[in-house]
Amino acid sequence: MPSDSPTPPAASAPAAARGTRPRDAEATKALLLRAATEEFAQHGFAGARIDRIAERAGANKRLLYVYFGDKQALFDAVVADQAAAVFRAAPMDDGDLVAFAAARFDYVLANPEAGRIAAWRAFEQLDAGDAEVANFRSRVDTVAAAQRAGRVRGDLPAIDLFAIVLRMTDSWLSAPPALRAVSATPALSAERLREHRSALLAAVRGVVRPQ
Repeated sequence: MPSDSPTPPAASAPAAARGTRPRDAEATKALLLRAATEEFAQHGFAGARIDRIAERAGANKRLLYVYFGDKQALFDAVVADQAAAVFRAAPMDDGDLVAFAAARFDYVLANPEAGRIAAWRAFEQLDAGDAEVANFRSRVDTVAAAQRAGRVRGDLPAIDLFAIVLRMTDSWLSAPPALRAVSATPALSAERLREHRSALLAAVRGVVRPQ
């Protein structure tokens, strides 16, 4: 049986990893998942390296294979973890698409790795996991219920209305650099982000308002 004791971290490992020596399997697994998230967000699936992930985590590389299986399974675990975090941060139990847009924008702004992981996954691997599909299906069903209750417009299919709002929440954070350069204030300055957030919510209200 492999040991759960991490090997001493390399000198270049992040401070968090250098100062942490997990005592159990779950702590080691969490460190590896965190390190993998950073690596995949920076390099994507193809460019990520298992050696660097283990080094980031300050853990034995063998444990990565023990806990996750292989690079593909590790990437899938990172995608699932990030998607679940976004869904938790932006609930939509009552079909309130404006509140959803605000919460999702705020979360992705505060956690840019979530947006980068999603972009890499869409670019490199189009298959979605069952849990993520189920999460999106529940969102679409919630929008459909809100349409039947008259809380949001009902003249568009629920799946399209949700897809439009979802992409609107990314409209500035994933905007082309050339468009960002047109802004009179720095693209990611607090002033510009407040301005865009206000515009985003106003636009979503206009899109989802019952006709």
